[in-house]
Amino acid sequence: MEFSAIRPGTDLPSYARELVRMHDAVIGGGRSALRPRDLVARSWKRVLGDGLDPAGRRSLRDPLPLDAVHRRRRESPLSLVIDDLRQIVCSVADASQFLMVVTDADGIILWREGSARVRAKADGLGFAEGAEWTEQRVGTNAIGTALAEAAPVQLFSGEHFEQQQHPWYCTAAPMHDPRTGALIGIVDVSGPALTLHPAIVALVQTAVRFQESRLWSHHQSALQQLRTSAGPLLAAADGPLLLVDDDGWVAHTAGVAAQARIAVPRENRPVTVAGLGLCMPERVAGGWLVRPTTGHPTRIVVDLDLSTTPFVEVSGGDRHWRSSLTARHAEILRLLHAAGPDGLSAAELSRRLHGDDQHLVTVRAEVSRLRRTLGGIVESRPYRIAPSVEITVLQSC
Repeated sequence: MEFSAIRPGTDLPSYARELVRMHDAVIGGGRSALRPRDLVARSWKRVLGDGLDPAGRRSLRDPLPLDAVHRRRRESPLSLVIDDLRQIVCSVADASQFLMVVTDADGIILWREGSARVRAKADGLGFAEGAEWTEQRVGTNAIGTALAEAAPVQLFSGEHFEQQQHPWYCTAAPMHDPRTGALIGIVDVSGPALTLHPAIVALVQTAVRFQESRLWSHHQSALQQLRTSAGPLLAAADGPLLLVDDDGWVAHTAGVAAQARIAVPRENRPVTVAGLGLCMPERVAGGWLVRPTTGHPTRIVVDLDLSTTPFVEVSGGDRHWRSSLTARHAEILRLLHAAGPDGLSAAELSRRLHGDDQHLVTVRAEVSRLRRTLGGIVESRPYRIAPSVEITVLQSC
């Protein structure tokens, strides 16, 4: 998707002056011949609603302590690819006078690399490691607005809400966990406004796509390592089974149709697996062995109760379990049940939940979270209730 703030051939100094005049007029409640882009107008409305001052409030830039930043780095999946990001983006940072900034899903800056001269300028904004760069903190900016819009964003000069950010451009794109679709952070390239080059958009897009593919490769390598370490156990096991990691991703199957993921295994709790029925996960090094509790597959029966706080009750063989659901997850399950065996695509589910097909990332993340609870009850491509599942819905009166 093209999200550039400028058109090829734009006179950057003149356009920057026009945008600053537009900003001062519109934010001041006046009129301007030049109108903000829809993206910018939406963001300014949110920021004004939060009561922010375009003059900026420096006290809100106080960063997290360094030990908290280090902890977030260790916990972030982006730590697996930050070195690759540096190689792709930062190799030209000094020559092009920009910074690469990487945040977590909360908008906290975890890494900042690039031109020493631009880093010094950024320090004056509090644009440094540990700072929260969301719209609620610092107004309209590419990082915070990309988080709010769940989409790539480029802003130029006076499109920023805060006047002290007008000398800057910023280009940001969300990065998602390729296994779940969940947002894990933002990759941003920022620099002096008058140095903006049209190729920056392509640079950020390429970096994000490549690193998402790298994260998927890390995931596949981890599954292979699990298969290798569990090899002797698998060779000695009889009957249908699955070998899965701690997040329910399947590393190995035997005697059951291959599937990508089941519900997240938990100690001493049955897990529902299409084709196997209810299974009791057994802990192995690095993952779980999943086998039918009755020694043979059983049909799964699911009762979805919407009459009070939503919950599901799942039974099969001689075991059953119950789990509460969020209202959104209950609605997704109800819609998939109503769709029958044909199921729903992500776009169709988005239209039913949100009224349009512009929420694909949100829908995929929600279904992924639902599958962490229900596993094989919900299949993907398209999303549908598994054929081995009988589901009934109890509606409220």
